[in-house]
Amino acid sequence: MRRLFQRMVVLAAMMALVAGCGGAEQQQTGGQQQETQQQTEQTQAPSTPELILATTTSTQDTGLLDVLIPIFEEKTGYTVKTVAVGTGQALKLGENGEADVLLVHAPDSEVPLVESGVAINRQLVMHNDFIIIGPASDPAGVKSATTAVEGLKKIAEAGATFVSRGDDSGTDKKEKALWKEANIDPKEQEWYQETGQGMGATITVANEKLAYTLSDRGTYLAQKKNIDLEIVLEGDAPLLNIYHVMQVNPEKYPMVNGDGAKAFVEFMVSDETQQIIKDFGVDTYGEPLFFPDAGKAEEDLTSGK
Repeated sequence: MRRLFQRMVVLAAMMALVAGCGGAEQQQTGGQQQETQQQTEQTQAPSTPELILATTTSTQDTGLLDVLIPIFEEKTGYTVKTVAVGTGQALKLGENGEADVLLVHAPDSEVPLVESGVAINRQLVMHNDFIIIGPASDPAGVKSATTAVEGLKKIAEAGATFVSRGDDSGTDKKEKALWKEANIDPKEQEWYQETGQGMGATITVANEKLAYTLSDRGTYLAQKKNIDLEIVLEGDAPLLNIYHVMQVNPEKYPMVNGDGAKAFVEFMVSDETQQIIKDFGVDTYGEPLFFPDAGKAEEDLTSGK
């Protein structure tokens, strides 16, 4: 009986030892897994987390970037510093190597940067269109015009106040091209005024003066509830407004965050982001502010396909 008791004590001690070793091994394995996970997370974290995005004011004024950037930051670990200026200024920042990635809407000015090697990986992202807005009374009779050029001619003939951004933005470039096509130089005319500001601010000034202005549709819809101006001309083919995203070339500018810029370009053309762009504004305005275009050919857009 005494022997049996001793055997039971020894067996219990052995079982306890085995359980202790198993627990220690399990704890060690769990610790190793946690350490491996931490190492993986550290590996995935960007070595240069700050990313400078130079973009046009329309992407900021519409609120689109307020939706997209937090998603990008959460997915990638990058922190985006947004510089919202006119497209001309945004392109200049890229040309000076002072931005990492560009989101702009002036194709004729973008292409030379790509050809010179300043920008790479240029991708079509989305489009909306430009519109001419003005007072509901439409003193210049722009609503009767069938083209943007004809509408501008009516404004000039009537001497009706026209407020321009005058900031070398994509919108400003489009407006100046339309005046040129109309063979009108509005500079120095009393009825022509420049704000030197972004789209949202320019619409506000035009509203205060009950004046006409050229706007992208997205910013107009975002401002619509706060102003009295309405669309007086739309739908003319030259008013198409196309947005591209592109990297500033890290081989030309070694200080540029090439990895971050590439990640942002890939994010903007991803299926998930394109779906967000497609739905953006529908709940609030009853229509989208932008139309997603990743993977499309730009000539198909300009030809109306």
